[in-house]
Amino acid sequence: MNTEEDALPVGELAGRSRARAVAVQALYELDATSHDLATVIRRRIEDGQVAEDVASYASYVVQGVAERLDEIDARLAAAAPAWPLEQMDRVDKSILRLAIFEMLYETGLSHRIAINEAVELAKLFGHESSPRFVNGVLGTIERQRRAARAGGDPPPSVELPTPEHGPGRTSGTGT
Repeated sequence: MNTEEDALPVGELAGRSRARAVAVQALYELDATSHDLATVIRRRIEDGQVAEDVASYASYVVQGVAERLDEIDARLAAAAPAWPLEQMDRVDKSILRLAIFEMLYETGLSHRIAINEAVELAKLFGHESSPRFVNGVLGTIERQRRAARAGGDPPPSVELPTPEHGPGRTSGTGT
């Protein structure tokens, strides 16, 4: 995903949905390469030929994920213990990182919206099983968050569907 030929189709999306798609591309590239954060964001925004508000939100999200990657990855690993991060499909991981950032740091955004948007991105960019996997991981994180707020013990991680791209395969293309 680091060349124009590898770019995901985002032209049919609008507003924040399009910003999220651009952000997923940037997060994927950052995960797969050692490219500079600012360069990746700039290139993804230029390649996507997006409006200023879309570019601004995409940049904000990518920078936010990068700044809080350790915390986001800890939440992700806790919610999907059977899927080590280094073995998780990069597209799924990028979508999950974006959604977890929005769930934790976008106080004006409903968690349902963050989850639904992530599932839609998984349908668009992921494997056949990606939407169920993404929904399961984010549902677990949401239940854990609610339990922590209520002062109770966090619920155990749920058994997540087995993505057909399975452990041991780190997809370079998300296909």
